Amino acid sequence: MDPDDMLPLVYEPAAIAAYWGVRPVSLLTRITQLTTLASGFLQGVLGDLVSDKVMKVELTERERDARDVKRAAQLRQVLTRLGPAYIKLGQALSIRPDLLSPVAMVELQKLCDKVPSFDSKVAYQAICDELGISSVYDVFEDITPEPVAAASLGQVYIAHLKERDPKTNKRVKVAVKVQRPFVLETVTIDLFIVRSVGKVVGSWFPNLKRRVDIVALLDEWAARFFEELDYVKELEHTERFRESMAEELPQVIVPKSYSEYTSRKVLVSEWIEGEKLAQSTASDVGDLVNLGVICYLKQLLDTGFFHADPHPGNMIRTPDGRLAILDFGLMAEIDNEIKYGMVEAISHLIHRDYEAIVQDFVTLEFIPPGTNLSPILPVLSKVFDQALEGGGAKAINFQELAADLAQITFDYPFRIPPYFALIIRAIGVLEGIALVGDPDFAIVDEAYPYLSKMLLTDPSPRLRESLKYTIYGKEGVFDVDKVIDILQAFGTYSVNSTSSNGAQQPVGPAKGTGGETLKLLAGPDAGYFRDLMIDEVVKSIDALSRSQILALLNAMGLRNAFVPVLVPGAMRPFLPLQPMTSEDERVVKNIVKVVNFLSSSEVVTQAQGDGLVVPNPRALQQAASGVNPDVFRDVLPLLPSLANEVVPKVTSKLVNRIAARAVRSLFV
Repeated sequence: MDPDDMLPLVYEPAAIAAYWGVRPVSLLTRITQLTTLASGFLQGVLGDLVSDKVMKVELTERERDARDVKRAAQLRQVLTRLGPAYIKLGQALSIRPDLLSPVAMVELQKLCDKVPSFDSKVAYQAICDELGISSVYDVFEDITPEPVAAASLGQVYIAHLKERDPKTNKRVKVAVKVQRPFVLETVTIDLFIVRSVGKVVGSWFPNLKRRVDIVALLDEWAARFFEELDYVKELEHTERFRESMAEELPQVIVPKSYSEYTSRKVLVSEWIEGEKLAQSTASDVGDLVNLGVICYLKQLLDTGFFHADPHPGNMIRTPDGRLAILDFGLMAEIDNEIKYGMVEAISHLIHRDYEAIVQDFVTLEFIPPGTNLSPILPVLSKVFDQALEGGGAKAINFQELAADLAQITFDYPFRIPPYFALIIRAIGVLEGIALVGDPDFAIVDEAYPYLSKMLLTDPSPRLRESLKYTIYGKEGVFDVDKVIDILQAFGTYSVNSTSSNGAQQPVGPAKGTGGETLKLLAGPDAGYFRDLMIDEVVKSIDALSRSQILALLNAMGLRNAFVPVLVPGAMRPFLPLQPMTSEDERVVKNIVKVVNFLSSSEVVTQAQGDGLVVPNPRALQQAASGVNPDVFRDVLPLLPSLANEVVPKVTSKLVNRIAARAVRSLFV
């Protein structure tokens, strides 16, 4: 067959246009079908425009809302009848609050691509043609006579492979997904028509194009959609996803795929037993949702390769209480600029640094580079002040915030980037499942432990700067409460991510979060955070040592002791011993708070000398004795190398600090 007379297997608008451009009869037939199916809806929309713009009919808010609901329901029904491309396009639009009204979004989110199945004889023949076999029983011991699920692009059968599992010698139960016949032709002709209409609309309404480039939006979506038509690509996605989860989240199950029985139109993968997470009544559903949050954050902020279609049917609770994730046909990728930009934005949000957040939105592609940001700053400040009210960053309602941001797109040069629309959808699915069992579920609160893990362990220079900013803020002042908050969250993440099924387990600081944090502080991943803490420890040692020297001199009756200066050029012959300042007291209290968290015992302070606050050594000893011995056994092997690293740093920094203070006193 002439290559010019074939449809492309990847999305190429020019090749698709060339193919259908020489088939006017097929085009005219399809356009007639589309206009016939959509005529009732289009007449209704036109009637609404005439009523509003020409006849100036005034409707009450209730009447207008009722009309919008009616039109949105009609649109959903029309898209369902139009076929797979329109169903998928409607689903993509349902997560774009910058393009559709809330009523239309809610209605399109009901779009279901379940359609009547096609003949199993046709499906069996497709399997034979794709795998190069004469009968499906050449590969399968048995296969269901009818599909167990049917969607707009394909349908699924359950079968058993003829070959046995080499490890257990048991039968292998598999899912066999078969693509619908002629789906490529159906999809491409519709894409060609919609793209042509989009180009005409863009040329007629340039102001609309400046706000929403319909053709560019369609091309971006269609490129991902084409990947769903290639089951070999889906197999590659599945294996890549499994590898990315295997080490850190082994309790997330991904079905095994069988490459020897997979082609572009047939996919054979392991059948996962279980029930849909959204329909499960098991007591651990909330725990599995939390695991799903961790899993999604790892995709989003770590690997940058994430599941772009996480609807409730794709998440399964297995009989042994683990989380299985299915269907990797539609995946998306984001680069490090976006990954790190999101973490930076969260750091700035914690400190309510709205000027920095506006710049973050440029990085995150919400705002085009070169835009005048001054008019946007007060609007965003108001939105985030409302979102942060009553609980800070961790209490943000993500869905409401996304809706508020979407509203801004209608008034300012501000858009919802495609990757963020996918994030909104994924979070909406997770929240929807979780809220059924836990009305107080907050996605940002559940995400914070993973974010803390990234800040504390990621070696990226940008994330290290984000960690430093989170701890010190815009003013550069050490915030011990934020340090403890981050450490507590990291401990929670460590305990939950290593449990047998990812379940949340109530643990005390010493036996759980504090213990995990001790291991972090002693381990190789916390080098940068350890350096920040060493700086504070050095300040504390310096302050305490001066306090103890002054206390000793006071006991000897030398209340106004001076150190003689024997350095030529010094501005004074004697150097007074400096007592602890309020800043020194704050530094010491900070270290005491950290010790209190790590030990889980109440560390009290006592006044010595002239009201100076220092740790109670007995309380510190009791605190240390309260730590789980198992934690020390884990940390013990790390102590020699840790001491070799920390002791020289503490000594060097302490000497430099004392020397710098002496130089300032002598010569300034």
